[in-house]
Amino acid sequence: MHAEVTAAAEVIRPYVRRTPVVEVDAGDFGIDAPPLTLKLELLQHAGSFKTRGAFANMLLRTIPPAGVVAASGGNHGTAVAYAAQRLGIPAKIFVPAISSPAKIARIRGYGADLEVGGALYADALEASERWAAGSGALAIHAFDQHETLLGTGSLALELESQTNRLDALLVPVGGAGLIGGIAAWYASRIAVIGVEPHAAPTLTRALEAGAPVDAQAGGLAADSLAPRRVGEAPFAIAREHVARTILIDDGAMRAAQEALWSTLRIVVEPGGAAGFAALLCGAYRPKPGERVGVILSGANTTAVDFTR
Repeated sequence: MHAEVTAAAEVIRPYVRRTPVVEVDAGDFGIDAPPLTLKLELLQHAGSFKTRGAFANMLLRTIPPAGVVAASGGNHGTAVAYAAQRLGIPAKIFVPAISSPAKIARIRGYGADLEVGGALYADALEASERWAAGSGALAIHAFDQHETLLGTGSLALELESQTNRLDALLVPVGGAGLIGGIAAWYASRIAVIGVEPHAAPTLTRALEAGAPVDAQAGGLAADSLAPRRVGEAPFAIAREHVARTILIDDGAMRAAQEALWSTLRIVVEPGGAAGFAALLCGAYRPKPGERVGVILSGANTTAVDFTR
């Protein structure tokens, strides 16, 4: 898959940001470890890594006159809306009622036709599938699509070019599209570790069962890390190349958000802070001398409100 990721990265390069990496003193957060490497993917266009997969789909697949359709908890829809606007493609986005006001506003701001309905991501997905069947629009899946994985793989390619000194990488997990692409690129050369909420343990339950299965889908990060189950394509990769998963609670994500803001002035949504939360709450304890990286992705939040 390396060659495909490399080729896809070249195709999407003019449309995505090369997001920065920052090395921070772990002791600033009370963590006993060497300096931490933070990949600031929250600075990506549309606020998350999802933009990579959105452009990979639209540039590597044939787009019909009806345009594209996507279901999302919010970030994928924002990314598809942004990419469609840049490329002049009609876009229809379905999100559930739990999607945050910040994400709904951004999708509308990018000019997509937005429909809000249903309780969870699974409801939005069903609605999007009906729309695709009736309209002829190309469905862009948030995580269970080969081109989406090529897009997320480009993040790992980029990260490795920025630092090749990592022993472990903590990655937030929802449908497993992000960790699937990253794990495919690293192919067990480092320990890729998934971090999920207790309220949405989709990859953890799939690995226990040996196949994707339905899991809980709730909690603080329900609009970003709570599909009903992981995708078949990323699961096949995760089963081979993800070292393990860690479960954290909502309080740990909230504390991580607050710590990142108070110490680094980084604003990240709960799901995007999951990897860092595992370190901060002690659910992941680095081995002596272990060099740990963390993916921070997801800036579509009203955690800091400048209208007040």
